[in-house]
Amino acid sequence: MATREVPTNSSAAQSISVAAATQNYSRPLAIVTTLFFMWGFLTCLNDILVPHLKAIFDLNFAQVMLVQFAFFSAYFLFSVPWSKIVNRIGYQRTMVAGLLTMAVGALLFVPAAAVVSYPLFLTALLVLAAGITGLQVSANPYVDLLGKPETASSRLDLTQAFNSLGTTIAPKIGGLLILSAAPLAVEQLRQLAPQALHAYRVQEAASVKMPYTVISVALVLLAILIGTFKLPKIETAADRPGEKVTDSIWEHRNLILGAIGIFAYVGAEVSIGSFLVNYFGLPEIAGFSAKTAAGFVSFYWAGSMIGRFLGAPLLRRIKAEYMLALCAIFATALITASMILGGHTAMWTILAVGLFNSIMFPTIFSLGVAELGPLTGNASGVLNMAIVGGAILPVIQGVIADRVGLHHAFILPVICYLYILYYALIGSKPNSERYTRA
Repeated sequence: MATREVPTNSSAAQSISVAAATQNYSRPLAIVTTLFFMWGFLTCLNDILVPHLKAIFDLNFAQVMLVQFAFFSAYFLFSVPWSKIVNRIGYQRTMVAGLLTMAVGALLFVPAAAVVSYPLFLTALLVLAAGITGLQVSANPYVDLLGKPETASSRLDLTQAFNSLGTTIAPKIGGLLILSAAPLAVEQLRQLAPQALHAYRVQEAASVKMPYTVISVALVLLAILIGTFKLPKIETAADRPGEKVTDSIWEHRNLILGAIGIFAYVGAEVSIGSFLVNYFGLPEIAGFSAKTAAGFVSFYWAGSMIGRFLGAPLLRRIKAEYMLALCAIFATALITASMILGGHTAMWTILAVGLFNSIMFPTIFSLGVAELGPLTGNASGVLNMAIVGGAILPVIQGVIADRVGLHHAFILPVICYLYILYYALIGSKPNSERYTRA
């Protein structure tokens, strides 16, 4: 029997006692699940901030997509630093640090609104997202390790469902609290005197103060709860000296192409969600006010939540790559139909894309780390950093929208889903020849 020297990823390796595996973790799991809900809620509030800040500052689509750029850049900038913090202070304390960082970011919305500064709004979003990155880096592996290994997938599915619950209700609540007043048209804004324009912007920007202040207080209270609750301790394994690392994550095609897939998926999902309020306001689509359109955005994210519940049993019967390919085909067809058609048909077809987004992230992730063995931890870091697609692709779609119009700017997500189709059928195949079989 031929053997293959297996590399060790000491930074990602985790240990948990056998005795702990038999304990009932329902209560700590419920506590940690609130984190998934919270970061889903705050992430999706950006879809409400986009049209709100666009109207206040008279921004074009490319400029207002800096909202998503600032937010999702945090994943690229802070994933590695947070992983080092986890190794130094542990999962629970990192969750607390992430929540407190988020609270600071949410509180920065108050001075940003008071001085009506778009750069300060972007700074607040970056700090907020930096905290969320800390939660992602600590809570995801913690849930995975919080119990028996054979039930890890079901635990993550459950927590991700609550994440989707947060993304579902955020547009509705955000629309009621932030988009309560109808903004002035661009022509009206440009006719105002400088002093009157500033007064108008101060009045409109003030609508974010109360929601984000409440959010900041809630985050501090949640940090206190997480910090004082006796969560099971899961320690990182120490480096194992003397073992050679003869493999590299960069030599695994399914991982590299999978990272591009995560980049494309998150970019497409965020791009669509970011433009829906403005899209539904187009006369040829629905002609909705921003407040009315915000309520319909919830259907997009609710589809993702429903799809996760439906996808879990289907993935046990259908190969993951085939399921991913099927969802990519449907998403491509629905967006194409929305661009070709108009009216409420175009609105509902674009909203239906959310249903087929549902299983994409976990499926691409699992295919990306397939057959990596001890390299899985480092591979997970690469895939997590690829979430930066949510920062870059919405800005590109904004540039396209400014050039050809919003209705046809959704060609960019179409390209993303076509790549995901390629990855599902061809690019996801591991480099099996690297593994010596008996």
